[in-house]
Amino acid sequence: MRQASSIPQAGRLRVASFELFLCLALGLTGCFGRSSKTPASDPEQQSRSEYDLARDLWLRQARPREALEHALRSCELDDRNYEAEHIVALLYLEFCQAGPDNCRLKEAERHARRALETKPDFREARNTLGVILIHAKRYADAIAVLKPLTEDMLYVTPENAWGNLGWAYLESGALDRAIDALRRSVAAQPNFCVGNFRLGVAYEKKGELEQAVQALDAALGTAEPRCKGLQDAYLARGRAELKLGRGEAAKSDLGRCVELSRSTRAGKECDSILRKLK
Repeated sequence: MRQASSIPQAGRLRVASFELFLCLALGLTGCFGRSSKTPASDPEQQSRSEYDLARDLWLRQARPREALEHALRSCELDDRNYEAEHIVALLYLEFCQAGPDNCRLKEAERHARRALETKPDFREARNTLGVILIHAKRYADAIAVLKPLTEDMLYVTPENAWGNLGWAYLESGALDRAIDALRRSVAAQPNFCVGNFRLGVAYEKKGELEQAVQALDAALGTAEPRCKGLQDAYLARGRAELKLGRGEAAKSDLGRCVELSRSTRAGKECDSILRKLK
């Protein structure tokens, strides 16, 4: 005799409803109707499931190392899953923020290029590749990747392309080109605080201090909470204000910089300048 389910009918309905909720909330694939193939015999479907899991672990659960494991598995299962290749590149790039011991720029570049080999018009991956090349200090290569993206009318976030192109010019010392690109970036999206921050740094390096302060004001005045935590922007504005003879304003910015974190490179520099001013 077949054993009856231990879950009452009402309970089974609640379980089914919860599974439906997870499918809708997480965007999981394979929820509404199932393929006649099992995941083991369908690597493409299994790759998509691994990608979905990696994306959830990274973006919703903030568990990037576990996310990387599943993203790499997704790439192994389907070497044409360009979205999985891209998320691997992004994860490797994120690890670089933790310090040089965790940074794997070569692996990040390899996976970004694989994504573009499979889907040449994958604009987000092209932008990511440009960022990777900037981190690798290969500024000419980054400019060659990013400049065509700024001319692509179909790229829906042109501020990113212009902002990263401006960043590449800034790091290479081409200040006038950096200012032009960064001004285009913030014209496309005035609330792009990172673009305004880099524009302020470019003006500061060029010695145009009033313009630097104005750009940094725009960066730190953006309503988005993460913009208020741009520690490097407080440092840059503090430096510019000191050069303009505005000591009290500089002390306020440098103090806020230290409050955000005393252990970072920017925090240590802010603390050092403050100590000299006392």
